[in-house]
Parts: sequence; C-alpha cells; structure tokens
Amino acid sequence: MLADNTVEKTLWGRLACSAATSQYYFSKGSVLQHLIHQFKYKSNKDIAVYLGKCMGETLREANRFNTIDAIIPLPLFPDKQRKIGYNQAALLCEGIAAAMQIPVIYNVVHRIRYTETQTHKTRMERWQNVEGVFITKEQSSVQNKNLLLVDDVITTGATIEACGNAIMEDIPGVKLNIATLAYANT
Repeated sequence: MLADNTVEKTLWGRLACSAATSQYYFSKGSVLQHLIHQFKYKSNKDIAVYLGKCMGETLREANRFNTIDAIIPLPLFPDKQRKIGYNQAALLCEGIAAAMQIPVIYNVVHRIRYTETQTHKTRMERWQNVEGVFITKEQSSVQNKNLLLVDDVITTGATIEACGNAIMEDIPGVKLNIATLAYANT
C-alpha cells in the first residue's frame, strides 16, 4: 500500500493513476496460485469474494485509498463472461465493496472484442492484444469521481493500462486508482 510500490512503478509513464497496489505477490506453485486457479477456472466464486474482502480491509486501512467513490471491475468480453458464468474481477469487487462500504459500478467500461489470454505472450504482444479493446459508457455516473479499477493479476500492466486509459480519456474529472489481487513478476 506504500507509494512508489512495484505496481505503481510498472505503470509509471503509461497510466496517470493516483495510487496503485496489489494485495499479494504471485509465485508459481504457491497457495495463491491454487486459489486464483480455483476461482478463475473451477467456478469457486466464494474464494474470489473472500479474497476481495481481504483486499478491501487492507485498502480501507491504507490512507491512500480512503477517498474512493466507486469500484469498477475490469470487464471481460461478453461472450467469455457468458461462457464462464461470471467475471472474476467483479467477484473481487463485491468483496472489496463489502469491506469498504463503497458501491461497485458495472456498466462504465466495456470490452468490445475478444482477446486471447495474455498468459504466454511477450510484453509487446500483450500490449498489442489489448490495444483499443475498451470503451466507456454511462460516463455521467462517474464523472468527477475517484475510482478504483480492479483486476485479479497484473503482470506487465498492459490490460490495466488499456482499460485505465480508456477511462481517463473518456470521462471528465476522474481520478483513477488501481488494485489487483496479485502482482506477477515477469
């Protein structure tokens, strides 16, 4: 939750956010990897909500995130969300919202085309994969608000950057903050 942390440094010069953080560091073979796998691929939604509550408690205790007005989940492409049945970032947001008593707003950012998983892509391929993928709607509901954009894992920051820049470019007066469950070093 400290200023100039690894997540903020990852986004420096790429995304104008007020604060950014990850709850945990991700490492292969860890308990955290198993938990993320459970809620992303095994439909164990309760784990995501619980981990979101943990994130929310930590964010609530950090002075850097105590002026957030609303929480926005990083969106999935609609066909992918229908196939999975839920958006894992939205589940994390539900837990954060419960802990921080802040609303989640779901219809501000939309993913307008399908993108392949970023998992096995290089930095450049990740950025190219998500370029121009996000648009904003329902902008008046968040104008001049302090927003928290949430995703599960940040690696290179390409997806958060693309989504965050769409928000910053399209919605007047927004202050943007970033929170992810995990940071994976590349």
